[in-house]
Amino acid sequence: MTDAIPRLLPWSSPDGKPCFVVGDGTGRVSRMADDIEEAQLVLAGGLIADARRLLDARSWTSGELHLLTVELTESLTEVRRVAKSRGARLRALAPAERPA
Repeated sequence: MTDAIPRLLPWSSPDGKPCFVVGDGTGRVSRMADDIEEAQLVLAGGLIADARRLLDARSWTSGELHLLTVELTESLTEVRRVAKSRGARLRALAPAERPA
């Protein structure tokens, strides 16, 4: 396990620092991280649909736009963390192991 690459987890410590796990990706923490990442991506998809619906109506209030901006920012932050984590794991794979 000395060559294992730390995985960025989809949550932060109480003081806002990134959390990592080292392992083969099959442990309890890795599985929980997979589940949370999947939920974050599903929620992001729902938020995109909500945003499109709100913007298509062209009758939003400033409060609705503000809330939408806050929610989109939070979701984008989560999705970016997922992308960084998955990207780091892909880069760690040998070229022959990378999915096509």
